[in-house]
Order: sequence, then structure tokens, then C-alpha cells
Amino acid sequence: MDSLLAIAYLTTLVTILGVLGWLVFRQVYKSRQLELVITDLQPKLQKEKGQPDEYYRLGSVYLSKKLYIKAISEFEKALKAGGGDMAEVHNAIGFAYFSQQQYDLAIRKYKEAIALQPEYIFAINNLGHVYEKKKLIPQALSAYQQVLEIAPDNETAKRRAVSLQKRVS
Repeated sequence: MDSLLAIAYLTTLVTILGVLGWLVFRQVYKSRQLELVITDLQPKLQKEKGQPDEYYRLGSVYLSKKLYIKAISEFEKALKAGGGDMAEVHNAIGFAYFSQQQYDLAIRKYKEAIALQPEYIFAINNLGHVYEKKKLIPQALSAYQQVLEIAPDNETAKRRAVSLQKRVS
């Protein structure tokens, strides 16, 4: 009986250590991939003018590392390099502003993204979210309803619209 308990204990311990090891490895791998993008693009873009998608890619890495000011800088460079018609860049800048709680700037950038691509679901959802944060419930509800008109199966918009309708009622 004691040996069975010891085997169960060791099996559980090895399983927990294996899962933790896998999670650590995965996190290190992801961080390494992000760092590789930075080490590849940053020196290149400092020496020469890059393409809008290169600035966008570098800005996205900074955004995922929560370096919002650097991300905005790279996204602005993408716009100047000819990516002004890329709704994704405007949406990413809006997200960076939102993450810094600069809601009015975020709203402006989300609206610019939507103006470029009227059915850009991510930007419309983000606009609804920022309206919620600003306690502008009717505008937020309108944004989520707009998403549902475009994509009726969008879970985020469904969930948020139902929640907001309950608050309005």
C-alpha cells in the first residue's frame, strides 16, 4: 500500500513538473521569437527607410511587450512610409492609446480605421470597448450592434451587447 501511494505521489509530481517545464519553455520560446524580430528589424530600420509592413511588424512586437510609446512610434513610421491606408495600423495605434488609458485618442484612431475599412470588426469592437470604458453606453451598444450586423456570430459583440442592454433597461 505504501509503494502504491509513493508511485501516485511521484507520478503526480513528475506530471506537475512536466507541465510547468512545458509552460516555461513555451514562454521562453515566445519571448525569444519576439526578440529575434526586434534584433532583425530594429537595426535595419535605423539604417534605412523600411516598408510599412516592417514598421507595423516591429510596432506589433513592441505592443505585445507592452512598450506602448515605442509601438506608437513604429506605427506612426508605418503611416509615414506609405501605410496610411492600412486600417490595421490605425487600429493598433488605437489599442496602444487605449492601453495607456488615453481613450479620446483611441477613439479617434479606431474611427480612422473604420473609415478606411467600414467592416473592420476588430476596430468596431475596440471602439465599443473604449466607449464602455468612458461610460458612453449608447455609443458602445451601437458599436456592438454594428458588429453583429456584419458578423452575427461574433461572440464578443453578442456578450457585450447583451450586458449593455441589461444595463440600459
